[in-house]
Amino acid sequence: MTATAQKLATYEDLFDLPEHIVGEIIHGQLITHPRPAPRHIVASSAIGDELVGPFQKGRGGPGGWWILDEPELHLGLDILVPDLAGWRRERLPTMPDTAFFTLPPDWVCEVLSPGTARVDRADKMPIYATQGVPFLWLIDPISRTLEVFVLREGRWSLEHVYQQDDEMRAVPFEAVAFSLEVLWA
Repeated sequence: MTATAQKLATYEDLFDLPEHIVGEIIHGQLITHPRPAPRHIVASSAIGDELVGPFQKGRGGPGGWWILDEPELHLGLDILVPDLAGWRRERLPTMPDTAFFTLPPDWVCEVLSPGTARVDRADKMPIYATQGVPFLWLIDPISRTLEVFVLREGRWSLEHVYQQDDEMRAVPFEAVAFSLEVLWA
């Protein structure tokens, strides 16, 4: 029996995908999934809304961040598209001219769905850790939870789990508190 080598996915493979499909390259393999469902979009949009004012624009908070929806991250050979990501402006003073980022973010947020939860946890979390992303949030709009992870010595440590309508104040955005109820459709 002869083993056949799998072709590694390339950046160009992403251009061939239909517009309603999100594509990522993880460990050399093209991973695709449909655009998120409304519940997912509500949670992602709401968390961005809560963070952009105080942390990107400095309204009622310290400013000093870029907070972006679905940025394309080129991290080594992997191409990831988290739901949200943030960079401290001291590390990323200006936006790059490219359509993607090669500098790992300081914070990543993934909104889990039944179709993406395994990839987000089993594949993407270790890549974020290897790349030195210090903070990671996982939002599950079905179970109405938000998990906060901190990278310690190269491993994720679960800092806190917020649920339902808890008021949260979590790293790295602990300067501002808000209720989780705004995330749920």
